[in-house]
Amino acid sequence: MPNILVLHGPNLDALGSREPAVYGHVTLAEIDRRLRDLAASLGCAIECRQSNHEGVLIDALYASQHASQPPVDGFLVNPGALTHTSVALRDALAAIGRPAVEVHLSNPASREPFRHRSLISAVALGVVQGFGPDSYLLGLRALVTHLGESPHRG
Repeated sequence: MPNILVLHGPNLDALGSREPAVYGHVTLAEIDRRLRDLAASLGCAIECRQSNHEGVLIDALYASQHASQPPVDGFLVNPGALTHTSVALRDALAAIGRPAVEVHLSNPASREPFRHRSLISAVALGVVQGFGPDSYLLGLRALVTHLGESPHRG
């Protein structure tokens, strides 16, 4: 059974009320519920975490690899604004070397120019963006499919 860690970056805890014209009215709790439901139907274990602090997200990545718990097979990551600024988050994902899917509710390429560049995409298996909360579900499906096709997990 694949073990997936979902990381939500800064400001995603404000979903539902934050810029609903861009991000919609669905809350982070609802996205997490939908992810847990889909994970159960796909036969994978999932843990969801959110932080507004870059270091907490990086610590969660490294902590996910400790021998005292089942190692994480892959990551579903919405870095939020850290997408465009965090070399440290990018480097942590690269260092761990597990597949990661980057997700975004909006389509950053259709927004302000500073959002057009992702530092995370280069170390991600793929990117799903612009489909609102379904971006997460599509990303989870893709990651689980990839892990099922991978000859060596973990």
